[in-house]
Amino acid sequence: MKGSIVSSSSRSSSRYAARQAAKRSALLEERAHGMRSAPTGSEALLWQHLRGSRLGVPFRRQVVLGRYIVDFVAPRARLVIEVDGEYHARRAPTDARRDAALARLGYRVLRLSAEMVERDIQAALALVRLALAGG
Repeated sequence: MKGSIVSSSSRSSSRYAARQAAKRSALLEERAHGMRSAPTGSEALLWQHLRGSRLGVPFRRQVVLGRYIVDFVAPRARLVIEVDGEYHARRAPTDARRDAALARLGYRVLRLSAEMVERDIQAALALVRLALAGG
């Protein structure tokens, strides 16, 4: 009898956890959709150069990976590109944890400053190409 109570309780908490995970996932997908509709200037500029497999691999933008929304991802190359504005200078420890979580999912992360993307898109693209080549 005791075993069935524990088992029932365990199943109930499992279902609750699954519902919470589904809600989190739906919320992230909704936020990602909104972010695709309103990119920053630097994200829009970089996207013009990444879209349509212009660098030889397909990219997607504002994609949910695990618990995070990433700016750009090349799924085949397992490469995430993040365009960081000034806000990220104060978030180095948080970004490091995020990068580590993405690495556990099998992705490499390339961080580009928004300033670089806006001022020297060719240099930013050179870094992307290097990362795609495995460097």
